[in-house]
Amino acid sequence: MIILKSPDEIKRMRIAGRIVAEVLNEIKKYIQHGIPTVELDKIAEEEIRKRGAEPTFKGYKRFTNDIPFPGCICVSINEEVVHGIPSNRKICNGDIISIDIGVKAEGFCSDSAVTIPLNINNKKTTRLLSMTEEALYLGIENASEGNRLQDISYTIQEHVEKENFSVVRDFVGHGIGRAPHEDPQVPNYGKPRCGKRLEEGMVLAIEPMVNMGSYEVVIKENGWTAVTADKSLSAHFEHTVAITNNGPEILSIV
Repeated sequence: MIILKSPDEIKRMRIAGRIVAEVLNEIKKYIQHGIPTVELDKIAEEEIRKRGAEPTFKGYKRFTNDIPFPGCICVSINEEVVHGIPSNRKICNGDIISIDIGVKAEGFCSDSAVTIPLNINNKKTTRLLSMTEEALYLGIENASEGNRLQDISYTIQEHVEKENFSVVRDFVGHGIGRAPHEDPQVPNYGKPRCGKRLEEGMVLAIEPMVNMGSYEVVIKENGWTAVTADKSLSAHFEHTVAITNNGPEILSIV
């Protein structure tokens, strides 16, 4: 069931969204050669809690018997697509680092992700990141009242595949509100004019995940981290977006 949010609830979601954006900006300052990803996680938790919010990822279970996610953020490096677990692994020059963060404040959740290159000179890698971010914003442009859900999906897929990159199909965007994951699912592939009609009050986490090679992924033994099956690089960008009568509004910004 899709839960529509009232103007007051969206106002409260703006607060959660601003916190997500602020904390993400703080984390970016610490991304450097040699820093363990667990240190980024510690910084994230401190920044989230000092703003009166809670990390929604920490302890999260997708299913009843799942292993709880141990971190406050997901840190996915290079061929890791999503759900990289913070650890003693050190970030290195030449890596691309995807940071995914979720918080709950004022009773509502917000979610955002970016992929950050660390001293990258490879043109194809740079294009992977820029195209994925472009696809996110093109998808957001189509998150307008009266459009169909897969208008977002189709726009993302069309843009990504123009340069022979591929959109991940095993993981998708989602509705968001009082819970970090709500209906509807928001795939990054599809056909135009298909799916649910978009209505004022819907709030979506739109998040293209794009691989340099095949779209296929596998899950690591930790039960969480998805990696590209062919070990190609992967990028991930995400915003929390409200559908309003004035068009799409990005909530996860400062």
